[in-house]
Amino acid sequence: MARNGSSVEKRLIGLADLVIAAAQRRRDPAIRIPVRSLSNVRFNEKKRFIEMGSNTQQRTFFNVAMAKKFMQTMLVADALAELQRAELTTSLREIYYRTKHTIGGSHENTFDDQDESDPIIEDLEVGLAALREELHVRAENGGTVIGPLVVEDDGDRVDCARLGKGGYSIPSIVEEEYLRIKKCSADFVLLVEKGTQWNRLAEDKFWKKYNCVLLTGNGQPPRGVRRLARRLHQEKRLPVYVLVDNDPWGYYIYSVVKQGSINLAFESQRMAIPDAKFVGLSSADPERYGLPRNVGIKLNDKDVARAKELLNYPWFQKKEWQGEIKRMLASGLKFELDALANKDFQYLTKKYLPKKLRDKDWLD
Repeated sequence: MARNGSSVEKRLIGLADLVIAAAQRRRDPAIRIPVRSLSNVRFNEKKRFIEMGSNTQQRTFFNVAMAKKFMQTMLVADALAELQRAELTTSLREIYYRTKHTIGGSHENTFDDQDESDPIIEDLEVGLAALREELHVRAENGGTVIGPLVVEDDGDRVDCARLGKGGYSIPSIVEEEYLRIKKCSADFVLLVEKGTQWNRLAEDKFWKKYNCVLLTGNGQPPRGVRRLARRLHQEKRLPVYVLVDNDPWGYYIYSVVKQGSINLAFESQRMAIPDAKFVGLSSADPERYGLPRNVGIKLNDKDVARAKELLNYPWFQKKEWQGEIKRMLASGLKFELDALANKDFQYLTKKYLPKKLRDKDWLD
């Protein structure tokens, strides 16, 4: 990892030191948390990714409206420091249960629901400038990879080309401390939105014919998938192509892979892949590849509103992207990758993607 565990532990302990120092000076303990919202991020055109701004919010103990959240923040920080000392990893769910109890002399719980504890961890990530994975908190394995890639996972050698068509389940923590990339002979990475399309590509051995690493996050790619794609791009100099549905949510998934996410803007330099290319589905593809309108899905009000939001994002201001999104809105339709099966079950692997890659038909 870029930052070692002892450094993260010191930052966590530093929060407790702030409280002690304030108490000794008879002052209100306070911590500052960067604001995690669109209003506090900016698009760095030179670096081509999202960066977090300087706006912060103060969380104090003697403020009635903030006291509970302040206490919750310190409880979670203490649990995370315990993980660092024990050199253990745990889940978001276990953090919730580890920090949940009834406050003495009351009927008040420290946490009533995991929806309260999860955002605290995100606050601490931003406040301490440490990824969740560095805090030793993992998520469920949410992605799969297949292709000419060999990794070492907890001392075990895993050849991702020899695991059948099911592939290798990507861990949520893929930093070098946990997952070493031992060998990779691929020419590029193809990050696929949907597991159904990844299954088609794996079953047809697209990865073998075109010598690529196939990744999927089964929807919005979880952080482990994005970090692995970033590592392959950075360490092995592999181009990354993103294949998503032709709808506002597919566009957004691509933008998160390429520019980073608003919530993780402080770590875009380690998560974003500015050189990633959008290989489809494009709003021009239904006409170009002869997909009938009846396999399209009518845009609903939420789709239209989301598309209009995307049009205003600084990272979608390129002429090509403005045309892409407006063309979809003008058609009134969105198209799923699955719609390519209307042509042929293997149309994606035999016709569509080979032509896209051969013609370098992608958006940047």
